[in-house]
Amino acid sequence: MLKEIKKLFKNIDKPLLFVMIIIIIFGLLNIVTASSRETVVRYEQSLYHYFFQHLIMLTIAFIGSLFIINIPTRYYRLFGPFLYLVVLGLLIYLSVVGAVKRGSINWLQIWKFTFQPSELAKPVMIVCLALLFEKFNRKLRNRHINHYDMIGFILLIGLIIPAIVFLQGDLGTCLIILGIFLLMFIASPILKTDKFKTFIFLAVVGTIGLMGIYIIKGHILTETQMKRFDFFNPCSKYEESGYQICNGFIAINDGGLLGLGIGKSKQKYSYIPDPHTDSVFAIISEELGFLLSTLIFIAYIFILGRILSIASKATTIRGRYMCLGIAVYMFLHILLNLGGLFGILPLTGVPLPFLSYGGTFTISLICSLAIVQRIHIETYSQKSIKA
Repeated sequence: MLKEIKKLFKNIDKPLLFVMIIIIIFGLLNIVTASSRETVVRYEQSLYHYFFQHLIMLTIAFIGSLFIINIPTRYYRLFGPFLYLVVLGLLIYLSVVGAVKRGSINWLQIWKFTFQPSELAKPVMIVCLALLFEKFNRKLRNRHINHYDMIGFILLIGLIIPAIVFLQGDLGTCLIILGIFLLMFIASPILKTDKFKTFIFLAVVGTIGLMGIYIIKGHILTETQMKRFDFFNPCSKYEESGYQICNGFIAINDGGLLGLGIGKSKQKYSYIPDPHTDSVFAIISEELGFLLSTLIFIAYIFILGRILSIASKATTIRGRYMCLGIAVYMFLHILLNLGGLFGILPLTGVPLPFLSYGGTFTISLICSLAIVQRIHIETYSQKSIKA
């Protein structure tokens, strides 16, 4: 057993693992300072409440990652579809019995455990799409056969989940899942002419669908969601839609180049709601300043670069598309979170990778990166055999 573990560690991408561990530890420690006021004053909990809660999630993610790293990706076709159906079933169940919380239905409680099925859907959908691209690869490239049945099945797998999440009112998560599917679809082995026809079809169906929602409900987006699109000059709308963004601006501006110092943030004291979640970067910038905060961007660029590098070297089609999908998954979270915080995109409330407090997202992200490591192990092992 010890010999197998050593062999696995030898074949994993160590730079990716090293940078990931550093940013995870930093994020865990930062949760203590970012959540200090919320924990003690608002929720009347111990100062380290969120620290230990997040540590539990990281432990679960670590255990899950050990299983993932030891399972060859060729077996994913055996249980990937089953996991997809489980997640889809949970989303449908949530739509029926779930309660609206902060404008959306996205939390499911089973016994004492509360989680977000939509977060689990992201890596599961990536795996299933990658398996489909591999299964249909030759047929999709063949210009002499009809591809509509295969493309139709791919569309069904890729669009039914974001459609359900949209109807649940979770616009940010819907956009991320939809973005993952669209970018994987663009990079897929499907012929360009078929892609063009598919996008025209989706535009027509999407327009009809949105018109149907408007006729039934009288609106497409809720009033709260519409307000989020009014993100220009947020400080002029401080008491309305611009409150959170403007306070984020204040935090970043107060941090300056060198920051106020660890634990000395002012905006976490009732100004920014839940500062340890989607606005955590504002607290980091306020306490550490611009210079040290840029290290986070460097870490993100490095991690995304390593994932794409592993994708380019993958020896299997499924491995290539899984890595690509996971890179897109992580990038979209960074883009929507920081874009909303900087006031260049609507504020969607999605978590920031490795830094935001969040159980289901943390487990899903780290397990996704374990899939990347598994693909690197397989690539490295095959190259060693050929050598």
